[in-house]
Amino acid sequence: MSRLYQSYLYIIIAMVIVGSSVVVGKVLVSRIPVFLASEFRFLIASLILIPIWVIKEGRPTIDKREGVSLFLQAFCGVFLFSIFMLYGLKETTALEAGMLTSTLPAIVACIAVFILKEKISKRTALGILFAVAGTILVNMSGHVSEVGSVNNHVVGNSLVLGAVISEALFIILGKASSKRVSPLTITTVMSIWGVLFFLPFSLYELRKFNLADVSLFDWVFLLYYGIFVTVLAFLLMYKGISEVPASHAGVATSVLPLAAVVLSVIFLQEPFSILHGVGLLCVLLAIYIISTKEKQKKEKVREVES
Repeated sequence: MSRLYQSYLYIIIAMVIVGSSVVVGKVLVSRIPVFLASEFRFLIASLILIPIWVIKEGRPTIDKREGVSLFLQAFCGVFLFSIFMLYGLKETTALEAGMLTSTLPAIVACIAVFILKEKISKRTALGILFAVAGTILVNMSGHVSEVGSVNNHVVGNSLVLGAVISEALFIILGKASSKRVSPLTITTVMSIWGVLFFLPFSLYELRKFNLADVSLFDWVFLLYYGIFVTVLAFLLMYKGISEVPASHAGVATSVLPLAAVVLSVIFLQEPFSILHGVGLLCVLLAIYIISTKEKQKKEKVREVES
């Protein structure tokens, strides 16, 4: 297998793992309080990453500017994302949460227009429209959903969209940092901040929760969340991106909602309606339209230069 195909495989595996986290998160929030589950997740990840970080990179210096940037990234991409996603999963299905996460490229494009002052092209606008249409269709499926009331369903999906917006802000903020700070350093610092952010809230929840009620099955899920979702998926993604053009990697991330949908149907036996199918198709088209924009620009530049 060539190095390029290996890189694509790394990205696909990472996205399958991230997709599975939606299913695992749905199970965890039904058994363990949200803040406590998140604390265990990042504590496990930190205990693994810190020794690797020290051995491989020693004690890398982070200046004040990078420190503030990493703090904001952690607040958006770790703290807010986890709260919105896990509380959202209490009110909606893992299947729909997985599909809504696939609107990430469109939301990143929207935020980039306002924060980075990037110009929005017709192609990007079309992609955003498809993403919005897909989101509306997924929310419309609440009328035929068996999960709680329609109002709770919409609230759950809104919280998941809040998680996606938080992740989009994390990506925007991390654009510059990823060029100056190593992926291992970013992952480790994010995990450490995760432990600190969730610690006071998890201690409060612990007063009313008996750890003896956590089964072996639950601990296995927590270990999976900490080791595979937080550590392995991130490192695989960065390893793959280093060899694959960003536009191609964007298309590969479409595996995430597909994995979440398939795993939700198989393991949680959640119903899949026609509206779900059409909505998923819309968001996948949005991903493809937006992620291939840069590729087409580069091809035009090459034609002009030749």
